[in-house]
Amino acid sequence: MHTKNKNELEFTIFNIDVKVVTFYKFLYQINDIILAMIFITGSFLFFNESTTFAGTVLFVIGSFQMLIRPLIAISRDIHISKIRKEN
Repeated sequence: MHTKNKNELEFTIFNIDVKVVTFYKFLYQINDIILAMIFITGSFLFFNESTTFAGTVLFVIGSFQMLIRPLIAISRDIHISKIRKEN
């Protein structure tokens, strides 16, 4: 197990190098892409009065999705902490 800084953890399982931080960064980035797509779509739906309600729904969904960002970071920290305690 190698540690580059307190938020990174690298280890080998079955001859495969695993970077815990890289996995969580990937989740964070995928979440941001989906979040952006939801807000952009919601914005376009506001251009037409008949689709304003659908746009509002997407904004509410996007707002809840913003809660996922800190949950990913917290999950990463807990995961790294558990792995360090096991070793």
